[in-house]
Amino acid sequence: MSDLYEQDPLMIQESLEDWVITKCENWRDYYESNYEARFEEYYRLWRGQWDPADSERRSERSRIISPALQQAVESNVAELEEATFGRGKWFDVSDNMGDTSREDVLFLRNKLTEDFENCMIRKSVAECLINAAVFGTGVGEIIIEEMKEMSPATQPLMDGDLQAVGVNIQDKVKVKLKPVLPQNFLIDPVATSVDEALGVCIDEFVSRHQVELLQEQGVYRDEYVGPAASDTDLEPDQDITIYNDDKVRLTKYYGLVPRELLSEAMDEEAEEEGKYVEAVVVIANGGILLKAEANPYMMNDRPVVAFPWDVVPGRFWGRGVCEKGYNSQKALDTELRARIDALSLTIHPMMALDATRLPRGAKPEIRPGKMILTNGDPREVLQPFNFGQVNQITFAQAGALQQMVQQATGAVDSAGIAGQVNGESTAAGISMSLGALIKRHKRTLINFQQSFLIPFVKKAAYRYMQFDPESYPVADYKFNASSTLGIIAREYEVTQLVQLLQTMGKDSPLYTTLIQSVVDNMNLSNREELIAAMQQAMQPNPQAQQMQAQAQQAQLQFQQSQTAALSAQAQESAARAQKLAAEAAVVPQELEIDRINAVTRNLREGDQDDKEFERRMQIADRLIKEKQIKGKENVNRQRTPNDLPEIPRPNGAPSAPSAGTPSQGGGFNQ
Repeated sequence: MSDLYEQDPLMIQESLEDWVITKCENWRDYYESNYEARFEEYYRLWRGQWDPADSERRSERSRIISPALQQAVESNVAELEEATFGRGKWFDVSDNMGDTSREDVLFLRNKLTEDFENCMIRKSVAECLINAAVFGTGVGEIIIEEMKEMSPATQPLMDGDLQAVGVNIQDKVKVKLKPVLPQNFLIDPVATSVDEALGVCIDEFVSRHQVELLQEQGVYRDEYVGPAASDTDLEPDQDITIYNDDKVRLTKYYGLVPRELLSEAMDEEAEEEGKYVEAVVVIANGGILLKAEANPYMMNDRPVVAFPWDVVPGRFWGRGVCEKGYNSQKALDTELRARIDALSLTIHPMMALDATRLPRGAKPEIRPGKMILTNGDPREVLQPFNFGQVNQITFAQAGALQQMVQQATGAVDSAGIAGQVNGESTAAGISMSLGALIKRHKRTLINFQQSFLIPFVKKAAYRYMQFDPESYPVADYKFNASSTLGIIAREYEVTQLVQLLQTMGKDSPLYTTLIQSVVDNMNLSNREELIAAMQQAMQPNPQAQQMQAQAQQAQLQFQQSQTAALSAQAQESAARAQKLAAEAAVVPQELEIDRINAVTRNLREGDQDDKEFERRMQIADRLIKEKQIKGKENVNRQRTPNDLPEIPRPNGAPSAPSAGTPSQGGGFNQ
């Protein structure tokens, strides 16, 4: 273990502040050589500030800067800010799966929301969004302050006979978010995020009294801190006059430091093994150590959050709106400046003079009412001229370049993109154009939520739990972003919902739900009241619901009685069919018996008996066939539907003709 973490020879006799300052200077050299000049130009383009280095031609005289890039930055930032804070509730808290009680979750969310409003977190987040849109990356520092909260109150005196009016003072812990400009933020060049870097540093000027107040509170060491030397690279705006009095250059380092150096700075012995330890180091004016301690936060996290507007693979610094529209903005500025320079040559009057024919001491100036003296005919001495007219194609070129800025940045102004969203295209074309813009905004919004918003809420909640456990329940909670859609996306969704409403009637079960969705997407002051009234109207009336239940029960009973009547009729029909089938089965047997009786009765002896027997057999067969046909007809008639009348059968009628009964086709006698 000792061989693995052998001490660096160059680190011998080196203090902790020297090690930190050396790292920060190396990181600043990398930033200045790769990003400083570009970020300063992006800042000037966004602010509309002209600089000689921004000219593309030597002959440029105009200093105009087109507001196209400014509009793109403000439009994109406003869209994300509206999507994040437009609904009021911009984050949510969820508990673990096994906990069914949500009282602690609701309390934590409401408490965090109240404290964030008191600390003006929304304003700080909006500033970080602007920094990300201009420079490509938004950085914020999480600061913990112990403040005295004052509130008016009354106190009874003289056993309640009098009341004293005064102020209650309570010590409160506040967690704030401080936006950090890129020139004040240093990070390990090979890192792509705050957590994986060796460390991060915030190097900036602060007022001297802030350091002195923290020294009185015991946060910083009691060391003499004088005024700092001026450094324009750390100033927010390099074009203004710098104020150098009562300023202290404060270098705050959050990250890994050598364990031996930290122990030496804290006058303690290193108890644990390992080369590096997570620490917080504060240095004033490049060499005065004000604070050095191990990471004091319970989650051992760094109090810095950052996110790129658009990710650049393998780099911490992202790609912002100004970088996307940089080339189009430069071409547009060059076009406008060239046109203004040409207008100055074509609009203002100019004269060609013969200098040999002017009086001595004459001043060839042109202004209204001026008298010009000449030696000779003025028409021969003076001649007005100009450089022609400015080509009108520059107007079209400027419009095309402005459209290129909007295409590069994804911004839509009040005029819209020509031919796509300003009414010159069809409804389908407008939907496709807006859909493409919404996808770009949604992509940036998700990146902002996952990399900046949710980590900040988590770290702020953990610090409240650690330093104010009486007000915040300590538990493992999950934080989610409640950001929805921006203005453009909401208008687009409302349009689609209205078109869907036109395709269905008011009696549709989805009609009320769609209307509620339309109201929910509108930015109305009483949106919650309207939604609550609609939900209450959707709930059924108890009396009407009871009457409807009774009507349904009566209808069910009526249907059951009809079903029972039909079942009884069906059973009766089935019994009648079985009876007829049984009677039809008995008929052949009776016929056979009658046939035998008729054939064998009253026969005489001799040959005449045989002939008489054959003749009787034929007649009997014919009668049997007729009986069978009539029996089948009766059976078929009884199997007709129930509404047909049943043919009654005469009582006492013989099932078959007896012997000696006359019939069609002949008969016989005894």
